[in-house]
Amino acid sequence: MIPRRLKPILEERLHQVPVVILTGARQVGKTTLALEVGEALGALYLDLESERDRAKLAAPELYLEGHLDRLVILDEVHRMPQLFPSLRSLVDRARRRGRKACLYLLLGSLSPEVSRYAGESLAGRASYLELAPLDPLEVGPEEQERLWLRGGFPESFLAPSDAQSLRWRQDFLHTYLEREIPALGGRLPAETLRRLLTMLAHLQGETLHLSRLAGSLGLDGRTVSRYLDHLVDLFLLRRLPPYEANVGKRLVKSPKLYLRDSGLVHALLGITDWDTLLGHPGVGASWEGFVVENLLRVAPEGVLGFFYRTHAGAEIDLLLLFPTGTLWAVEVKRSLSPKPSRGFHQALADLRPQAAFVVYPGEEAFPLAPGILAIPLPQLMWRLWNPSARGGTSFPGKEE
Repeated sequence: MIPRRLKPILEERLHQVPVVILTGARQVGKTTLALEVGEALGALYLDLESERDRAKLAAPELYLEGHLDRLVILDEVHRMPQLFPSLRSLVDRARRRGRKACLYLLLGSLSPEVSRYAGESLAGRASYLELAPLDPLEVGPEEQERLWLRGGFPESFLAPSDAQSLRWRQDFLHTYLEREIPALGGRLPAETLRRLLTMLAHLQGETLHLSRLAGSLGLDGRTVSRYLDHLVDLFLLRRLPPYEANVGKRLVKSPKLYLRDSGLVHALLGITDWDTLLGHPGVGASWEGFVVENLLRVAPEGVLGFFYRTHAGAEIDLLLLFPTGTLWAVEVKRSLSPKPSRGFHQALADLRPQAAFVVYPGEEAFPLAPGILAIPLPQLMWRLWNPSARGGTSFPGKEE
């Protein structure tokens, strides 16, 4: 078992709200985490992909009312959307009886389905958490290279060999193409969807040119936009928005696209092992995506991520905007001797962030220039994740 960062947060939420909704991609470890937490609480587990467990809920209020004294875990809850009104009734009934602990832990891998049903029936009663794939803080810095190559899905990361890891990722993609995307209403052939994913892997970290992408696939822009939405909803794709600043310069306004798991990027690009990765022309874009995704995963609640780029060439790979108004700038370099680009310096002059970092694949942090720190990815993740590393406050203050 690899300890998950989300575990203490989940345990805390289970004592605060009547319903906790845990979402995330398939095979990311939601059920394992829920069972681990639920075991200590004497929870009842029901898998709604099991006909036997669904049969128990033929009359849901009648069955679940007998378990108002314990936590009930409902896995793949989007398979039975008709449950949500009953859950609302049961939650309100338990509240009137004075029960304050969590009643239901709901697990789901289809974000829009779960959110829509929960929003309609459980407003004000539910709290949401997303479980992401494994990250460097969970597996340890010494495993960062393997994590980057194989990605963070536990079965891929823990596979006995690179070949078996690659096979798992290829099967995972096949499942999404054949089952998960069509479940959201997608009707494109699986081969067309694979071409779309492969193109996105080649365009990792590039700004979205919808008409160009659609033209390459022989589709119209609205269709491609809809499928990009599906990929976002399935936790496979991240759209990083541009930072809109009043700096008197022409800004790039299209979002940047990142496939969220580096292992899936490598599977789509045909990257089989470490040597192939290092020699691939997409190694820099893959590393950038890996860094951006992992920093956004550990960013505290309320922190927003952006990129900044002007038509004159000023650019910041990742901007982190804290609720306090504090701004952190991050440039990503795949070099042991990182040097901030001229565009990065120009962007810092435009925005004047409170902190600036260059993430590189080394092992120690050191100053590159006044106000700019070269730093390994795990160290910057730790600064974001651990409040004491930011001066003991919930968010970095302006003085930093």
